[in-house]
Amino acid sequence: MSGHTIDGWDVIDQAAELSRRGQEFALATVVWRQGPSSGQQGSRAIVTADGQLYGWIGGACAEPVVIREAQEVIRDRQARLLLLGTAEQFGAAVPAGMAVVPIACQSEGALEVYIEPVIPMPHLMIVGRSPMAHTLRDLAQALGWHSELRDAPEFSAVDLSARSLVVVATQGHGDEDAVEQAVLAFPAFVGLVASRRRGEAVLGYLADRGVPQTQLDRVKVPVGLDLGHTSHREIAVAVLAELVQLRASGALVPEAGAPPAAPPQALDPVCGMTVPADKAHHPAEHDGHTYHFCCVGCRDAFTGDPGKYLSAELVHHTHNRES
Repeated sequence: MSGHTIDGWDVIDQAAELSRRGQEFALATVVWRQGPSSGQQGSRAIVTADGQLYGWIGGACAEPVVIREAQEVIRDRQARLLLLGTAEQFGAAVPAGMAVVPIACQSEGALEVYIEPVIPMPHLMIVGRSPMAHTLRDLAQALGWHSELRDAPEFSAVDLSARSLVVVATQGHGDEDAVEQAVLAFPAFVGLVASRRRGEAVLGYLADRGVPQTQLDRVKVPVGLDLGHTSHREIAVAVLAELVQLRASGALVPEAGAPPAAPPQALDPVCGMTVPADKAHHPAEHDGHTYHFCCVGCRDAFTGDPGKYLSAELVHHTHNRES
């Protein structure tokens, strides 16, 4: 976990830069606070999939919770509204859909934080120069996608990233070379506009040339939904329809670019917070077990009287509050 303090609209600038680079992240915004809390209404922070935080959302108690929850938002791509504190601090009732996450450090403040996933628009690389290829580029751009068109001799693997979607529409003008360059980059998707017979011939030739079968198996041919008898330009609609369908289903995930698994978590036996089980969260040994704490105060309270916090009843109670 690493924090980078940037203020105000600088967070939005950072978000734009991450989007430009095709990186998924979560945007956390404080929408309500109850003092004393270091978070302010309107404070924003960006959290990346690997737990980097840019901006300011609150102090030592709030920050690890927001990072943990934001990483889950990135993984499941579902926004969530959190109340960091207790239900009693919010008022008579907690609105449906809000998750209450207990924090119980020295401060008695509370925060309501909205965390939303930010998923960059796809990068679509179309290789070819036919009218269908131009139509596909224009349709994708109308959706706001980052869409590029390259003629086969100008195309290479360096034009791609792990998040790129590649459609080879060279129509017999260098199909083999274009597909080989595409699979070398391990993009999220490779499709070939060709008949099934022509596609089998292209992939068979590349296999004979030594391209690994595991890479060739990722090439979709023919690419595009079956819309029946279509014109050449209408094939672009079928191709884009399939890409939209795959994106909506979450299937266009980079082979090596899925968000990392959440780090190991531990329950602070003093306040009941869930914290990362790492060296930064004040580890303490007792009876052969390592416990982690949200702050030095909780660790000191525990080491002063471990039995007070390790009774079965209290451990069961704090576990239920977290779950």
